[in-house]
Amino acid sequence: MSGIDPRTPCIIGVAQRTWRQPGAAPEPLTMWAEVARAAADDAGARAGGSALLAGLDSVQVVYCQSWPYDDPSARLAGELSAAPGHLRYSGIGGTTPQQLVGTTAGAIQAGDLSLALIAGGEALATVRQIKKAGDRPTWSFRDPVKRPFPFEAPFIDTEIAHEVFQAWLTFALFDIGRRAHLGVAPAAYRDAIGARMAPLTDVAATNPHAWFRRVRTAAELTTPTAENRMVGYPYTKELVAVMDVDMAAALVLASHQQADALGVAPDRRVYLRGWAYATDPVYVAEHHDFSSSPAMRAAASEALRLAGTDIDEVAHLDLYSCFAASLAYAQDAVGLRSDDPRPLTVTGGLPYAGGPGSNYLTHSIAAMVERLRADPGTTGLVSGVGMHMTKHVWAAYSTEPPAAGPVAAAPGLQAEVDQVRSRAITDVARGDATIATYSVVHGRDGAPEWALLVCDLPDGSRCYARGTDLDLLVDLEVDEWVGRSVHLTPTDAKVNLATPVT
Repeated sequence: MSGIDPRTPCIIGVAQRTWRQPGAAPEPLTMWAEVARAAADDAGARAGGSALLAGLDSVQVVYCQSWPYDDPSARLAGELSAAPGHLRYSGIGGTTPQQLVGTTAGAIQAGDLSLALIAGGEALATVRQIKKAGDRPTWSFRDPVKRPFPFEAPFIDTEIAHEVFQAWLTFALFDIGRRAHLGVAPAAYRDAIGARMAPLTDVAATNPHAWFRRVRTAAELTTPTAENRMVGYPYTKELVAVMDVDMAAALVLASHQQADALGVAPDRRVYLRGWAYATDPVYVAEHHDFSSSPAMRAAASEALRLAGTDIDEVAHLDLYSCFAASLAYAQDAVGLRSDDPRPLTVTGGLPYAGGPGSNYLTHSIAAMVERLRADPGTTGLVSGVGMHMTKHVWAAYSTEPPAAGPVAAAPGLQAEVDQVRSRAITDVARGDATIATYSVVHGRDGAPEWALLVCDLPDGSRCYARGTDLDLLVDLEVDEWVGRSVHLTPTDAKVNLATPVT
């Protein structure tokens, strides 16, 4: 390939591994090292994978929930007999691996790096098995300092009071808000969720790295049963991302010049053509509405613009699918019709291929690289979502190198998104309010236990509320309650109890 800027970054090696036998995975450090060596071998460098790893000038590790290592990136470098000048351990969230790829690509373009490794993996299924046996993991290099989970923003009191914690609950709020905006009846919308998610299982069934390699029909996914209980309406267990998996993946990035020096064949190289990151409001009730994501739409548009393409020209997709809401929002953001024939994933998605903590996108990108190598000249698009529909990243890849110029979004992108005003949150509310969105939480026996509501108040602010009346819980899952009125009465614990207005 002549005429390419020698500093052009590309992915030259990828690897994935899944340990399916319960409790059989090694500790995460061993998992990272294994996929790192496999990714180095995948590059096909002239001197071999070990020599490639010895020449790394950056080792980066995606945040690991399974075990608190004292210095994860340095420990991995030591396992690989590498001595990089740059080490990084990431924060949390579903956007993290692509952000690492994007910033690393920028450092390569700037001449600050030439050869980098990004790796991650979780042994959460094995941790669960160990704890079920009444034990705890006894893995290496435990951090002597007990550090808090690195949330990027503190919980606010009213979200703590109303238990606004679980992603399966908050993403359900977005799906219900989208349903109301579209004017689709509740039963029909649940059918549409099943129709959107079922094709992911077809892909997972053919993915050798998928956690669940089985095909499911739309009805099997959405129908509550003893094995597939309702978790947070409208999501059953089969519609929820599975985090308790034992999976690891790694990527090797290099400059075009370094890839030449290593003897990496041109057909092993996949180029980042454009990427963008943007954020919506942190707290759920702050979102301007619950039917779309301005940040997702802006990041997707910018990534495609930088790549010099549009959604109609994209051949392969992997849209973040932790829950049906993130997948639907992504389709809306880029204008994908529900009957578009292109599969929405190259892995099978987080509920079926597996969602290993913050590391899913490493698997997504690795799978996309393999797909593009097999279909050279085409474009692949991946997306990621972090926290409660807050963080959004999109990236376009191809075996064709990008034109000269930046592949990252300009800093002004976030300022454009921030022009959409967020809503103020009121902690304690009394009187009548209008439901903006809601969900119903079910217990392990499948029965409804309580409802979480987000309500619009007469002064233009929002509040959270809780419903406990059984008749209300049942009716919330049968009829459309967005736009209807409830009466709020705060408790001493500052929980706003909601009852229907009669």
